[in-house]
Amino acid sequence: MKMTSIKMKKKLEQRLQHPKWRTSFNRDKDVFRIEWIHSGKGIEISLPGIIAKYEQKQDKALDDLQDHIQEALRIMNETHTLEGQEKNIFPVIRSTSFPTDSNEGIPLVYNDHTAETRIYYALDLGKSYRLIDEQMLKKEGIDYERLREIARFNARSLSTQYKQDVVAGNTFYFIATNDGYDASRVLNEALLEEMKAKSVGELAVAVPHGDVCVFADIQNPQGYDILAQMTMKFFADGRVPITSLPFIYDDKKLEPIFILAKNKPQQSNE
Repeated sequence: MKMTSIKMKKKLEQRLQHPKWRTSFNRDKDVFRIEWIHSGKGIEISLPGIIAKYEQKQDKALDDLQDHIQEALRIMNETHTLEGQEKNIFPVIRSTSFPTDSNEGIPLVYNDHTAETRIYYALDLGKSYRLIDEQMLKKEGIDYERLREIARFNARSLSTQYKQDVVAGNTFYFIATNDGYDASRVLNEALLEEMKAKSVGELAVAVPHGDVCVFADIQNPQGYDILAQMTMKFFADGRVPITSLPFIYDDKKLEPIFILAKNKPQQSNE
């Protein structure tokens, strides 16, 4: 039987019962909302996307969604401080289409990275994290440059263990620890230089979603096609998609590229 928005709404209401939460449904926009009664802070969910995932994974999709919603609502109801939490501050990579304000309309702290990506900053809370906004910095008197330095230092402390695979004469390296910051490894300059030094051919890098960082030693034209297909698949499957375009790393810079027919890369002009 085909899943409809009304049926999905009922499933979510059954799963997300809590005496301090309330739910609502915007039929025109096909959006389900759940929020704290006392503060009005909450989450909006586009039901067509959830239905599509449900049709693929059935109840597993709803189990995952329920976990994420409950954790997000828990975080919204807590007060977080940065003082004494310096070791738990990390940079996170997001696409340039990612919102620049929090759900409450407060500007998030971020800076530009490439034509495809931005760097945001997160306070790690164990099972999840909270993106840092300008209000938090101002309240605690923390300078942006200090925040950036702390986050970059912590990113360099993350494990750089990778899995390696050789396909059609090209070597691919995958970092996927599922610690929430896999894509952030692309900000580790020492790691980039290490991978560049060991590359026989051209070094390409991809961060298709937040839970993977791919390095590719491209040694023949077929390698570009393999990387393009791989990046697109990861991008489509990722929980937090970033960009389907890979990058060429050269002269300490990341340049987004399109990979066209006949295995030829072309620099993005975006």
